[in-house]
Amino acid sequence: MAQKGVQPYRETFSCSICLDLPKDPVTVPCGHSYCKNCIKAHWDTEDEKRDYSCPQCRQTFTRRPVLGKNTMLADLVEELKKTGLQAAPSDHCYAGPEDVACDVCTGRKLRASKSCLQCLASYCEKHLQPHFEIRVFKKHKLVEPSKKLPENVCSRHDEVMKMFCHTDQQFICYLCSVDEHKGHDTVSAAAERTERQRELKGTRLNIQQRIQDREKDVKLLQQEVEVINGSADKAVEHSEEMFTELIRLMEKRRSDVKQQVRSQQETEVSRVKELQEKLEQEITELKRRDAELQKLSHTEDHNQFLQDYPSLSGLSGSTHSCSIKTRPLSYFEDVTAAVSGVRDKLQDVLREGWTNISQTGTEVNVLLSQPRPEPEPKTRAEFLKYSRDITLDPNTAYTKLLLSDGNRKATYTFQVQSYSSHPDRFTDWFQVLSREGLTGRCYWEVERRGGVFVAVAYKNISRAGSSLECLFGRNDKSWSLYCDNTRYYFLFNQVETPVSGPQSSRVGVCLDHRAGTLSFYSVSKTMTLLHRVQTTFTQPLHAGLCVYYSGSAELCRLE
Repeated sequence: MAQKGVQPYRETFSCSICLDLPKDPVTVPCGHSYCKNCIKAHWDTEDEKRDYSCPQCRQTFTRRPVLGKNTMLADLVEELKKTGLQAAPSDHCYAGPEDVACDVCTGRKLRASKSCLQCLASYCEKHLQPHFEIRVFKKHKLVEPSKKLPENVCSRHDEVMKMFCHTDQQFICYLCSVDEHKGHDTVSAAAERTERQRELKGTRLNIQQRIQDREKDVKLLQQEVEVINGSADKAVEHSEEMFTELIRLMEKRRSDVKQQVRSQQETEVSRVKELQEKLEQEITELKRRDAELQKLSHTEDHNQFLQDYPSLSGLSGSTHSCSIKTRPLSYFEDVTAAVSGVRDKLQDVLREGWTNISQTGTEVNVLLSQPRPEPEPKTRAEFLKYSRDITLDPNTAYTKLLLSDGNRKATYTFQVQSYSSHPDRFTDWFQVLSREGLTGRCYWEVERRGGVFVAVAYKNISRAGSSLECLFGRNDKSWSLYCDNTRYYFLFNQVETPVSGPQSSRVGVCLDHRAGTLSFYSVSKTMTLLHRVQTTFTQPLHAGLCVYYSGSAELCRLE
């Protein structure tokens, strides 16, 4: 408690250089007192300047003052030491390795509280006081403690760099501006700071605007996630309900077929057993009559034989044998065949339905301002990275197109093929579509013979009839490149565009569904771009072929 009460006295009488009680206190001509060794060490550093100053009030002396012992202060310090004022500053006040140290403190330095841009020095709280008390120091610019103060001094002229050279984009001092930077575009560092401050304000506004834009994008994406999740949950819920209903219907039909077969089985078996019993009764009666006739044949009495024979020899005709018609192993084959037919049709429906489901659920496009496009392939090897295994759909083929090679090749034939009736079939044009829907980036090649249209089309292109709505390239639902041995031309929405390029029997097609590009290439030892379309695709696309008389086209297997 005593130490706490006299602490203000310790601060009043301490040496302003070491901030401790003076050791061998001396007084300089301006009246301030210091440790003898502290003031001597301070002035030793000023010997080269031949100008000495008081560290506290900054009064200067042309000659190094003679130091006189301050007897009264020495006695007072000794008395204060006895009352417990010897305590040193707290450890947290001293400068650590990462701190800026006071440039005035000797011995263990205290942490600086401010740095002066005019003095190019850093001061602790005690040594900073003159900047608040002396008028000339009050004009100095104080900043947060900085270790970079030496960087503000010109290494050539040992002057503070207060100017900025636009020509060389560097800070300079005034002597530099009239020396090696003479004639350059120079301004004061303060003016340059003002200009850069305006730029900084604009930059910050741009950054803040971008932050707001990105926050809006993030919010939109979050909403998109919620919409996607909600839609997916509803789709799963509804599909579960529909599949459950479908399974329940299948179970009912299975039970009905089983019940029907068993009922028919019971009826047929009952009918056969009833007939079997009648036949067995007839057999018993016939055996009895045969035994009586045998007995009669051994009778020696002629009169008895002739008398009994008429009653035994008459036979009634059988009414059962002629009605028996057997069908070995074929009673319920029609049921099996009918169920097999239902199974096959159901498999086709499920397969086609799954293709549609997988196509509609393959991509969820979330667009920011502009998606970064994938690099465009240059060589055939790069194109082959995007190759797709595509097959032709028999349900879409014109009846005079023969599909072969695993439904990859279409050949025109004058003979009608035995295709079943299907609503997806082209009825009047020599065309066929792929089974697979195409999205993303895809590449495939077509090997042709004769005149062939290589096309892509939406699934909802018209199929029935001879209108142009069904013909590749003659509507807004298909794009088509015509190829033969002499020419190329491109068709879309009834617009015909001549195309030039080297003749080749193989055509490459590259579709980038997301980027909206469709490109056709002549493929030989090198790849030559024939035609490119830039548009927006709104649905999955299907590869298409249109084959004219005596022609053929094959979707190549690419490895």
